[in-house]
Amino acid sequence: MKKLGLVITDGVGFRNYILSNFLEEATKEFDSIVILSCLPAEVYKGHTTCNIIELEVFNEQYKTWFFRKTKEVAHLKLHAKGNFGIQHNLSINKSKLKTTRGYGTRLIYKFTRFFHSEKNIQTYQKLQNFTFSRNRITNQYQDVLKQENFDLLFFTHQRPPYIAPLVYVAQKLKIKTAAFIFSWDNLASKGRMASNFDYYLVWSNLMRKELKHFYSEIKEEEINVIGTPQFEPYAMDKYKIDRSSFFKKFNLDTTKGIICYSCADKSIGANDSVHIASVMQYLINNPKLNLQLLVRTSPAEDGLRFEEIKSKFPEIIWNIPKWELARNNHAESWSQRIPSIEDVKDLRALLEFSDLNINMCSTMGLDFLLFDKPVIYTVFGNEENGLYNDQLFLKYAHLEHVINSKAITIAKNEEELHEQIKEALTQPNLRKAYRKNLIDLEIGKPLEGTSKRIVEALKSF
Repeated sequence: MKKLGLVITDGVGFRNYILSNFLEEATKEFDSIVILSCLPAEVYKGHTTCNIIELEVFNEQYKTWFFRKTKEVAHLKLHAKGNFGIQHNLSINKSKLKTTRGYGTRLIYKFTRFFHSEKNIQTYQKLQNFTFSRNRITNQYQDVLKQENFDLLFFTHQRPPYIAPLVYVAQKLKIKTAAFIFSWDNLASKGRMASNFDYYLVWSNLMRKELKHFYSEIKEEEINVIGTPQFEPYAMDKYKIDRSSFFKKFNLDTTKGIICYSCADKSIGANDSVHIASVMQYLINNPKLNLQLLVRTSPAEDGLRFEEIKSKFPEIIWNIPKWELARNNHAESWSQRIPSIEDVKDLRALLEFSDLNINMCSTMGLDFLLFDKPVIYTVFGNEENGLYNDQLFLKYAHLEHVINSKAITIAKNEEELHEQIKEALTQPNLRKAYRKNLIDLEIGKPLEGTSKRIVEALKSF
């Protein structure tokens, strides 16, 4: 039996580990669990009796930023060949700003053109660690870890830059660290992890393969395939609601089927309103199909950008996720949005009772596939038509798996979208086998027992 430090970095981590079965399973195997929280401590009230230590937010100074950025750009350059997503990230992260960080970014791009080996990257990591080694907050973290005497620190997200000092202190005190790879696209297109960890938990064998490819120093025995707690609440009875209650809550027509459009956040979902209008045009053109549209906005925003389309199509039903902003003035404000139990129930019901999902290349496609629902990815924008170029995402490595699977159809214009809606509604089982195959590839383990597998893996370290 051991003492576990559970590092919750953001609202999604809160959902994955506080609103799932994780704490229930972990308390069976660990003598003590302490939550080290990058969220305000009060958000845990009513959810757990575990001790909560709210960590003061670490804000990067220029020197720390410089070496972190150098590490990340070097990582991207090392793996850019044949990977469009990484090449695109390298392109969009260039800077022409006449600021300290703008000049620094240009210097980094020039320097890493020649020095971007794995050995170089590890050197940049050490230099990054050195920049905050005597920082006041780093010293605070060290005091906490010394006092708590953890056997293992489990980081529920591997990427946030503000966790780097905590990982550094754990390494310094020889406390074992484990990290969960947060999302399906994190390895194949995002930048470097915040630091090095001793152990890694991944969704699937596919993700295991990707981790070994992008981080050559990680050994096979340091990786555990456990599935993902992101979807575990869908298998938990306490989040189930009946069809009648769901329809009543959202004032849905019980005689009509539901098409759900799930939005991206505004940074990549600039065409959401265009896609929504196209779906509505299909409904207007086909009144005998008896359909209604429910739009779920991104939990990362408040939905205010959709006021115009709300006025144009007042018949659309809207689901604004109930995620409360717990803290202002944070470097990554989206991370401070906390999901409610009500929203988990709403989302699960939406997945169960919708007939079709449409979205712009979102992980939400997997959510709907888990309920064996047809999914369409809408990408109307390209380099020539004046819309935001969302078709470029189709070249990302993680989406190539989706395209090749044939589980999800891709609509590049309104005509294709309308044809694919017709297929999905008239032949909902046409891609059933493909959907199952993609879920098996991406998630790799059953939803039931995910938390137990995570705990068993952590206990073995």
